[in-house]
Amino acid sequence: MARMSLEPLIVGRVIGDVLDSFTSTMKMTVSYNNKQVFNGHELFPSTITNKPRVEIDGGDLRSFFTLVMTDPDVPGPSDPYLREHLHWMVTDIPGTTDATFGKDLVSYEIPKPNIGIHRFVFVLFKQKRRQCVTQPSSRDHFNTKNFAAENDLGLPVAAVYFNAQRETAARRR
Repeated sequence: MARMSLEPLIVGRVIGDVLDSFTSTMKMTVSYNNKQVFNGHELFPSTITNKPRVEIDGGDLRSFFTLVMTDPDVPGPSDPYLREHLHWMVTDIPGTTDATFGKDLVSYEIPKPNIGIHRFVFVLFKQKRRQCVTQPSSRDHFNTKNFAAENDLGLPVAAVYFNAQRETAARRR
């Protein structure tokens, strides 16, 4: 699971724009309506209106994880470190379970890309202990790297992203 699985994250500029390089040590499966998310694949906004299922394969029931979903491509301040928009955050997810067993710190917000192609990034962090993650002050001007540092989460243990763009009537056909 090491470097090879990171290649799509490097090519898609997720590593660099959102995350520092890391070694993937857990398996995370994200799916919308039983359709699995793969790095760099495009999903239509009409298919991602409901909260996805996020399964964690690995760890045990005594290890806890934080899931963060962001959009680093929202138009925003010129500072790239404050450009991400937080779409969802779940903490205290026990290993070998799914996000429904965790605590929603920030409720799921439907991705609605306006202009251009947006990357929607799911990042999984292993927590040092339960209830150690503080709720961010805002969805806007979020920064995954800063958030991880502030909450002593370290580097991610898994990540996956998909692309989406505004859906016109012609694209829905």
